[in-house]
Amino acid sequence: MDTQDLRRMANQIRQRDVRAVFEAGAGHIGGEMSVTDLLTALYFDIMNVDPANPLDPNRDRLVLSKGHTALALYITLSKKGFIPEAEIETFLAHNSRLNGHPNRVKVPGVETNTGPLGHGLPVAVGMATAAKLNGASWRSFVITGDGEMQEGSNWEAIMAAAQFKLDNLTLIIDHNRLQQGARLADTNNLAPIAPKVAAFGWAVEEIDGHDMEQITRALSADTITQGKPKCIVAHTNKGQGISFMSDNVAWHHKVPTEDQYRQAIAELEEALQ
Repeated sequence: MDTQDLRRMANQIRQRDVRAVFEAGAGHIGGEMSVTDLLTALYFDIMNVDPANPLDPNRDRLVLSKGHTALALYITLSKKGFIPEAEIETFLAHNSRLNGHPNRVKVPGVETNTGPLGHGLPVAVGMATAAKLNGASWRSFVITGDGEMQEGSNWEAIMAAAQFKLDNLTLIIDHNRLQQGARLADTNNLAPIAPKVAAFGWAVEEIDGHDMEQITRALSADTITQGKPKCIVAHTNKGQGISFMSDNVAWHHKVPTEDQYRQAIAELEEALQ
């Protein structure tokens, strides 16, 4: 896909996400809006994955450590062909495999169960280490939230990845400046994040996490620094693309009213024109 096609796909994923949250009556809609461009770039431009063979040993791996945004991942996987697009209608329904947090046993394309924050990066470090030990060329990607980076387990994993020279590992931090109930700056402020990660021996790049050209360039294998894991600090907006949700802490886990739903879809449709 070219950059414009990636933007269109991200917009379609956002629209389907808003509809699914509205219909299900629950969902982490704000963070799903902030992470959508990153997921779109990974699955439709960067990662080597095959919906017909989801367990291909040579596939690239993505760990969505901020597992509460699972709906955005499900929709992305459906657009890629891992699961039927019609199945999104079952999100959070009784006996649905599309739970509030991703489950690798139930959903093709999901690499590991996530939800408890601070676990995804350590798992991805293990994946990247396994690839190195096996002489494999596949890459491991992990997306964390910025609030999640308050977890000490992440910093232990950051130390280990640098020690093991895991240049096949890319950490993407969805830096939307908000977490549940508060701004990051008002809780345990980590900003600026980039120099902190760089101090551990990582190659670090900061980007606009809603600019497809910047995202795809930063994720490209051409930007790998030999012997160093890579961290991309993606500056994003919670509720991106929807005026009343954007940068609004109230929309961490909230359901739009019918009027808000219609406004959100209208704004996203207008952005496509």
